[in-house]
Amino acid sequence: MVDGNEQQPCPPGRVRKDGKCVMPEVTFTTLVISLNNSALLHLGELADPNSGKLERDLVLAKHTIDTLRLLQEKTAGNLTAKESDLLENILYDLRMRYVRQTR
Repeated sequence: MVDGNEQQPCPPGRVRKDGKCVMPEVTFTTLVISLNNSALLHLGELADPNSGKLERDLVLAKHTIDTLRLLQEKTAGNLTAKESDLLENILYDLRMRYVRQTR
C-alpha cells in the first residue's frame, strides 16, 4: 500500500529512495552537480531555496568555478570519460555564464 507521504515531493536537494526522501548517494557526479548548482545560485540563475529570491554574488560564483577547475586539474587521468566530460561541459557553461555577467 502506498503511504500518502510518498506522493509528496521531496525537499530541495533530496531524492526519493524506497519511499523516503534522502540525500542522494555521494558520487563524483553528485559532487560536481552540487558545485554547479552552487555556482548557478551565486550567478543569480537559480533561486535561493529558502527565500525563493534570485541573488547574485559574483565573487562566490568565481570561487565555485575556480573550485571546479581545481577539481578538474587534481583528478586529471583518474576520471571515467563520462565524469571528465561532465566536468568539462559544466566548467565551460559556467565560465560562459560568468563572462556574460561580468561584461
